[in-house]
Amino acid sequence: MHPFDENHSKQESLAGMSRSKIGQQYDEIASSWASYHQTSDYGVAAIERALGFAKRKGTALDVGCGAGGRLIKLLEREGFGITGLDASCKMIDLARKAHPDGDFTAIVIGNWETDQKFDFILAWDSLFHLPYDEQQPVLEKLCAALAADGVLVYSFGDEDGSHSDAWEGQTFHYSSLGVTRNVEILQENALILRHLELDQFPEKHVFVIAQKLQTAG
Repeated sequence: MHPFDENHSKQESLAGMSRSKIGQQYDEIASSWASYHQTSDYGVAAIERALGFAKRKGTALDVGCGAGGRLIKLLEREGFGITGLDASCKMIDLARKAHPDGDFTAIVIGNWETDQKFDFILAWDSLFHLPYDEQQPVLEKLCAALAADGVLVYSFGDEDGSHSDAWEGQTFHYSSLGVTRNVEILQENALILRHLELDQFPEKHVFVIAQKLQTAG
């Protein structure tokens, strides 16, 4: 799924979108999504690059973990204890079956709260489903959940704005603050940029690796 393809320029407000709608949409495609990603290596190289910056391999959080699979397997092989969050109850059911040692919760990230600090946080192709006005507070929440020296890797669209796109017979909504504002938020929250890549050019998909400063917090 490539939400910021340059062929899709329609801008829509997402403020009225139900917080549970994205979970319901992914409930509908959970089985096909899990099957499609069984043999996929999509995102693997990016996560491996991010893991190279991890100084501790204790706790990992996967935001929008879906049914689990290839990315969580990478974290498990590195020895991380896994916490996974997803808005789709059916996705979480599949993740629990695939990774019985993990801790998986069906919840939208905007409603999730924790005092735990994580050594590694992954949000691959998930935050762009948030309404535009939730982008900054959720990113700040993830920054706050990082332990000192912790690593955050996530993907987003490179342009500021919102749009909708059809996929798997449904209309999905996407938003992004764009590259400049994402980097500013990371810096404002005591993270340093380790890597930024427009990895699917000419599609407008970006991933970032950032690390929490030792002195933060």
